[in-house]
Amino acid sequence: MTFVVNLFSSILNLQSSITNQQSSILNHQSFHEHRLSETLPSATIYLMNWDLLGHDWAVDLLREHVVKGRLRHAYLFTGPQGVGRRTLALRLAQAINCPQPPSPGEPCRTCRTCKQIEQMQHPDLSIVQAEVEGGTLKVEQVRELQRSLSLTPYEARYRVAILLRFEEANPSASNALLKTLEEPAPQVVLILTAESAEALLPTIVSRCEVLRLRPSPVEQVSQALQARPGMTAEQADLLAHIAAGRVGYALRLSETPELLEQRRAWLDDHQRLLAASRVERFAYAEAIAKDKDALRRAHARRGCVCCADQPGSPTRYRRPF
Repeated sequence: MTFVVNLFSSILNLQSSITNQQSSILNHQSFHEHRLSETLPSATIYLMNWDLLGHDWAVDLLREHVVKGRLRHAYLFTGPQGVGRRTLALRLAQAINCPQPPSPGEPCRTCRTCKQIEQMQHPDLSIVQAEVEGGTLKVEQVRELQRSLSLTPYEARYRVAILLRFEEANPSASNALLKTLEEPAPQVVLILTAESAEALLPTIVSRCEVLRLRPSPVEQVSQALQARPGMTAEQADLLAHIAAGRVGYALRLSETPELLEQRRAWLDDHQRLLAASRVERFAYAEAIAKDKDALRRAHARRGCVCCADQPGSPTRYRRPF
């Protein structure tokens, strides 16, 4: 019951800002369309470091580590989902192991090794994550990884392990990984991703090089989206604003229209709740609370069912009345 009350309170707090948020998005669209038309040619595309949009400082730092042979045994990439944590981790794995880099620290992204890493199918690349988003990364997965990392690289220079969304690891899995971080193998690089360093054990964070990624400027994301076939400037600007500068999430929205429909339905439901009675609002909150799968997806990111703009937001809930 306490959960339902808290959930209901969150809904009430958000409802008062829905109209203002919708108006703000429209105003931002008009403003940025005018600003872009004045400052950027229509064909301008932002140059991307490591074929990434944004995070230039992170790419420069990691490239320097590769070129000068100063690779850390463990990295931690933090930031909101969709900001590019996994993509940056894969690019680093490519830069480390590319057999024919066009220049020092630059992966060619066309050789067999780079393509296999891009597809997360290279024999010296391990991807570890919870079975489902918002699930639990288990200790058995970490132990299996440890057995793999104890072997010498099969064909690459380094074995690279990418542990995605490590905030989902249970305490046993986190403690098991500590042993690997404390006694790193010579040809192993670990890359962890998480929403924030604070969500992990301090002993894990202290043994990693932490790179805190931030969303890109909305204008840059909009321009990058406009380069995609069939994407209009209006659509690109809307997606960039909804994604709040997270280019990965903006691309996901452009490729998965169902996510936009879920968001639109969520806003419609909450707009309708503005005129609903208190009983109806509690019924709505109770309906959400009973859907365990949707709750797990919603709580995967900071435990808030109100994050309608986040990947994994709950599907549309019809009011049970």
